[in-house]
Amino acid sequence: MKTLRTATITGLALLCLVLAAAVPLSLAEGPRGGYHGRSGFTVVVTITNLTKGQIFSPPVIASHRPGFRLFELSQPASDELAALAEDGMTGPVAAMLEDAPEVIDVVEAEDGIPPGQSASFELDVSHSWSAISLASMLVSSNDAFTALNGELLPSYLRYKKYRHTLYARAYDAGSEANTESCDHIPGPPCGMPGNRVTEGAEGRVYVHNGIHGTGGLDPSEWDWNNPVALITVRRAH
Repeated sequence: MKTLRTATITGLALLCLVLAAAVPLSLAEGPRGGYHGRSGFTVVVTITNLTKGQIFSPPVIASHRPGFRLFELSQPASDELAALAEDGMTGPVAAMLEDAPEVIDVVEAEDGIPPGQSASFELDVSHSWSAISLASMLVSSNDAFTALNGELLPSYLRYKKYRHTLYARAYDAGSEANTESCDHIPGPPCGMPGNRVTEGAEGRVYVHNGIHGTGGLDPSEWDWNNPVALITVRRAH
């Protein structure tokens, strides 16, 4: 049986997704799930923020059976994913994953990841083929998020000497117009969560094309190039 776990990282805490101090983040801790027993093992998932100025909202990470997806490109985002992409809300996505029969384990982080910093989380996986998904908002945007979407984990991860490296790009949830206005952006330098503009939204998930300076955000500070995140996975024990 999978267990939804809330991961707490010592150090940085994002308050309403605004400015945070760049301090090291330690290994996420939480109660162990009871799923894997003899049929699985635990991995450490480390997420590194590769952007210059974008804080990642607290990520949601899940292990699951192959074939499960958080989203489909060129299709509308779910309401749960839109809530994360627009305001960094982790609860709806975590609850959706917890309810999905394909999902093995879920970790819902409490703290964000600043530029150049990393955070690590323990996640249960199956000894048979497993996949991993995660999502986190780029908080100085309207509805940009970074994600892994059903990435298969190699079987060699059962051996401690190996690690698996993945890169994640930024996506646009398509649920909010990209006004780049501080009236509609939760993260620094704006701090305006909960305000959204749906008129002009694309209505589909696609690869985000960045910050262009059409509103109050300076691209030299808040823009990014893909990939925006480095993810490494290794066996924990």
